[in-house]
Amino acid sequence: MTDKTLIRYGKKVTTQIREKNGVKYIVFPDIEKLGFVDHLFSTRIGGVSKGDYATMNLSYTRGDDKECVDENYRRIAEVLGHGKTLDDFVCTFQTHTTNIRVVTEGDRGKGPARVRDYTDIDGLITNVPGIILGTFHADCPPIYIVDPVKRAIGLVHSGWKGTQGEIGKKAIEKMSATYGTEPCDCVCAIGPSICGECYEIGEDVALEFAKAYTEKELEDNKILVPYPNNKYRLYLWNAIKLSLLKAGVPDKNIIVTDICTKCNPELLFSHRVHGEKRGNLMAFLTIND
Repeated sequence: MTDKTLIRYGKKVTTQIREKNGVKYIVFPDIEKLGFVDHLFSTRIGGVSKGDYATMNLSYTRGDDKECVDENYRRIAEVLGHGKTLDDFVCTFQTHTTNIRVVTEGDRGKGPARVRDYTDIDGLITNVPGIILGTFHADCPPIYIVDPVKRAIGLVHSGWKGTQGEIGKKAIEKMSATYGTEPCDCVCAIGPSICGECYEIGEDVALEFAKAYTEKELEDNKILVPYPNNKYRLYLWNAIKLSLLKAGVPDKNIIVTDICTKCNPELLFSHRVHGEKRGNLMAFLTIND
């Protein structure tokens, strides 16, 4: 797949597909402009995994060969540059919580290089240069959070439970408490994930969002749209943006992806398309050394 055959969502192009050493990845140019951070969102292209995991699978828990996953991380490290290795990654242990971990130097390598001594962590924040934060995805949105004033960053996995629980807002609050981050300084990006038109849900999930938002918020922000047969369309990107606005992030500082994972299954793993027989994508964010 080339950038020309990519199915984009909406009218505004906010992402670019890049390639380095055969590895295809997605970036937000507006994040790159900040200068002091590196980031990317992985695709399926450029790794060594085979079969259902082909080729850039970054999960050790789905049945793939460890050696293949290790090599895939090495290739991602090369793309991020600055001499990064497996020892620099720190990964979430996702269970659809709203828990945020403060990542310190002592956490370096927890993921591909070292056993994680924590569980139930869906968000990470740090101000340590060189540590690569990583979150796992296959339809659920990542949220990149960058504070260029205090030079701190956050990265979260925001599935429907995390979104309903406003994990993005909680990450910014944690950054404020830990690093003195002012929400108005933050630049945030909602990464590639399932779009609202592809995300059909049942009444059970719809009721959870009805508890978390007013009817006016749901309608004005196009978060929950009724669909035939007691189904709904859930627009996670809109819900996340509202949460970030409520946290104090200016509208002009919130970038929303134009890429849906379900619409692009040749380029991206999608749980809705591939089910359990798939690899995992990852979002990465790091402060330059």
